[in-house]
Amino acid sequence: MKSLKVSFISFAMALFVAVFSLTAQIPQALAANGASLPSFEDLAEQLLPTVVNISTVTKLDVSKNRQIIPMLPKGSPFEDFFKDFYGQPEQDEDGEPVEQKTSAVGSGFVIDAEKGYIVTNAHVIKDADEVKVVIDNNKSLEAEVIGSDSKTDIALLKVKETKDLTAVNWGDSDKLRVGSWVLAIGNPFGLGGSVTAGIVSARHRDINAGPYDEYIQTDASINKGNSGGPMFNTKGEVVGINTAIFSPTGGSVGIGFAVPSNMAKNVISQLIKYGKTKRGWLGVRIQEVTPEIAENLNLDKAQGAMIASVNPKGPAAKAGIKTGDIVLKFDGHEVEEMRRLQKIVADTEVGKKVRVVIWRKGKTKVLSVDLGQLEKAEEEGLVASKDVPKEKVKSDDVEIPELDITVAELNDNLKDLYNIDEGKSGIIVTKVKRGGIASEKGLRAGDLITEVNQQEIKSPKELAKLLKQEIKAKKSSILLFVSRGDDVRFIALKLKK
Repeated sequence: MKSLKVSFISFAMALFVAVFSLTAQIPQALAANGASLPSFEDLAEQLLPTVVNISTVTKLDVSKNRQIIPMLPKGSPFEDFFKDFYGQPEQDEDGEPVEQKTSAVGSGFVIDAEKGYIVTNAHVIKDADEVKVVIDNNKSLEAEVIGSDSKTDIALLKVKETKDLTAVNWGDSDKLRVGSWVLAIGNPFGLGGSVTAGIVSARHRDINAGPYDEYIQTDASINKGNSGGPMFNTKGEVVGINTAIFSPTGGSVGIGFAVPSNMAKNVISQLIKYGKTKRGWLGVRIQEVTPEIAENLNLDKAQGAMIASVNPKGPAAKAGIKTGDIVLKFDGHEVEEMRRLQKIVADTEVGKKVRVVIWRKGKTKVLSVDLGQLEKAEEEGLVASKDVPKEKVKSDDVEIPELDITVAELNDNLKDLYNIDEGKSGIIVTKVKRGGIASEKGLRAGDLITEVNQQEIKSPKELAKLLKQEIKAKKSSILLFVSRGDDVRFIALKLKK
């Protein structure tokens, strides 16, 4: 045991020496390459006046929270108990509820000193009745909310008194590289004027916060209250808006996220011009092109965005785009993967005639689309919600071992159970083998299979027959077109022999 202790201590000392030696070599390596660790003193002094602290007040509607408590004599020992239990609000001498308020803090930065425009996060000022901005000289200013966008979590404020404001300069977030130095300035935990430094840890992060996620990840310390504050590059230009953190503790663990400046600038310009966003709308549902789907459709590689469904009243339908098409280019931009198309369409001017290159039946085809407006489509109810069924009824099930699923012919009972619209046809999935090939691709009970290899299918017998043909032809996978509530998509499954 003693020798084991000695060995461990020796190993620990050797490891410490190695790490210390490596750390000492980093500045030397930088110097050898003509680089050096940056000095942030002058930069921080220059940038601090551009950043503001934001505080909000939200008035609570106590009348909605009032509940009836048992009638008790005044001064009863149980009076306070029941008030606490039922959550009764504080009351004045006349028994009326006292107005209650909640407050929150955040950060922001000045983008136009003459007009008084200030940018922050939408969640910082959401539902606020009062918004105040504290600038670098500790002066507090009343702010007006010009507009906000929940999809990118960006809001635009305006203050009337502008003489002491200092504006930032925008930078190009596309020029950031992993490893680039960045500064975050903001109001963490209400402390105000706090500067932290770090590097870009990753780019184009999707954290499932919204449809246009493309966050910059950084290890610069970002905490509660930093929301809405700027991320600067070493030139002192804003390259991001600090928005979110990943933290099991609520404090910084070195994983923070910022909205890229190039995305933010487009949203902010629309908020200035219209007070809201005006995004392009194509009127389609899209899905990822997997290697299996690409193989089935004779596409050289997995790329583009596959059209899972087309809104009959949308611009895509009028332009002739069909379910099963793969969008390869949109308005001159390459669509490398599915989410890229969402961002390109959203950033394209509403009403613009756009050239779209699609892949259909083994060939490229060029179409022209007059782009619609997303917000208008949402107001008119053209952007549908999802409805996922959860229960199961008895049916004449047929096991399909090649796909690890059990299916049944569609009947009225199944239509009612799974909210399937009249007029739809296909076969319903009643069971999915746990851990099977279909389960791995997300197929589940209640899904409606309407096409196989882009051929309509109406019975389990048709599916079984088609599968035998594909296996005999030595096909390695099969392409299903699946409907789930209002959501439809293509799913490629490998065939079990």
